[in-house]
Amino acid sequence: MKKNIKPKAKAKMKAKPKVKLSRKESFLLSGDQLLKKVKSLVKEGNVRRITIKNKKGKTILIVPMTIGVVGALLAPVLAAIGAVAALVTECTLTVERDK
Repeated sequence: MKKNIKPKAKAKMKAKPKVKLSRKESFLLSGDQLLKKVKSLVKEGNVRRITIKNKKGKTILIVPMTIGVVGALLAPVLAAIGAVAALVTECTLTVERDK
């Protein structure tokens, strides 16, 4: 007589999380060039995050740029960047892009 033997449960292998690689670029800009540069970067579309730092290297503003940021949602972000541009004479714009 054969016994019904159930096979042992196989251990589930956890999938490794996908790591998104990114690269950073930095631009030294004056206040009036800042808004123009940010607008051109947004049009490119492959930007993940924009960081604005003052002369001393202190972070003033970090803007995560998700795929869904378009049109009316982008207006307040550009207004904030415009306000920062009016206050700083020179700043560093760091752009994080997907590889």
